[in-house]
Amino acid sequence: MIMEQAMQEQQGREDEFISDVYRGRSIAIFNHHGRWLVYLDHVLQHNVVFATADHAITWLVQRIDHGVSARLH
Repeated sequence: MIMEQAMQEQQGREDEFISDVYRGRSIAIFNHHGRWLVYLDHVLQHNVVFATADHAITWLVQRIDHGVSARLH
């Protein structure tokens, strides 16, 4: 579902915030002044910013697929 929404965003939709659950983990992306911030398990992932929603989602999915936990700081 989140991937579908991101593709719609790329095609002109202007959602500012998209959230979903992937493999039982909460993921979200937020468009902040044209840059996409990412949240994993409700924790903002610092030091990563993406130009597109698709890149942000891909990064989140890869983190979960590789078993990486959310950073708390």
